[in-house]
Amino acid sequence: MSLNLEMLQVVRLAPRVLGDSSELVAEYYLGLQNSDGGFPDRAGKSDLYYSSFAIGGLMGLQRPLPLAGLRKFLEPYGDGDGLDLVHLSCLARCLSAIHDRHVPANIVDSLCQRLENFRALDGGFSSDMGDARGSVYGSFLALGMYQDLGRVMPHGDRVLESIVSFRCPDGGFANGVELAIGLTPPSCAAAMLFRHLGGQVDARLVAWLWQRFRAGGFCVMEGIDVPDLLSTATALHALSGMQVDLKPISEPALDFVDSLWNARGGFHGGWEDDEVDCEYTYYGLLALGHLSLL
Repeated sequence: MSLNLEMLQVVRLAPRVLGDSSELVAEYYLGLQNSDGGFPDRAGKSDLYYSSFAIGGLMGLQRPLPLAGLRKFLEPYGDGDGLDLVHLSCLARCLSAIHDRHVPANIVDSLCQRLENFRALDGGFSSDMGDARGSVYGSFLALGMYQDLGRVMPHGDRVLESIVSFRCPDGGFANGVELAIGLTPPSCAAAMLFRHLGGQVDARLVAWLWQRFRAGGFCVMEGIDVPDLLSTATALHALSGMQVDLKPISEPALDFVDSLWNARGGFHGGWEDDEVDCEYTYYGLLALGHLSLL
């Protein structure tokens, strides 16, 4: 099962916790769609990145996608010419969704060729073309994109080698070589990449993630004691994938996620975040999906 489909399967469990509020979340998403068919960033402009999270959220809630508007929004992007890695991967995810994972072969070929332009010299993937080193996030996006398009990523062994190089002395993973301490999101991405590419996750990473748990959620790094939704949702997903028992933290974690709920139907990214958006609402659903199993 692909990275993104795996997360989508968990998001589908969120209504067990949300109950009748599931409809409110669906209405929140649908109410955001702009006249051009896309879904907005925090400035209100339609964006592929945020649209991919809206699509994922609606699919997870098992609501019909507003296909006519989405097709209108996606058509100008063609096969992704000129897009950066993040938006190229989001285009592939959106196309996969509206084509029910059967994107036309010629478009798939073009997208994969463009993706390989972001392959770094170390075998991983970077946000910038021609880099010597990849990044954990870049490789995570690349694998997800290949899987969304129904292709096997070439040279997965080299991607693993690239990822291993970003392990920090504290046991976590950084996204780039300039960072000397681990961060929760790239550490979770590394754990998922290891699992999908046949690598091994050792106990140090599990222990490192547990040490990030504070006040019902997971924090982004050592020295930060305020949890956030991105770190929490990704940590729950990574730990679950490593068969770690999450029951001991289920009640405080539910309280934390509930504290980020907004009556509009969305989720805030953290206690100091005044806005709600497509992305964090998706992570709220992902977190609740995992917690519904406990």
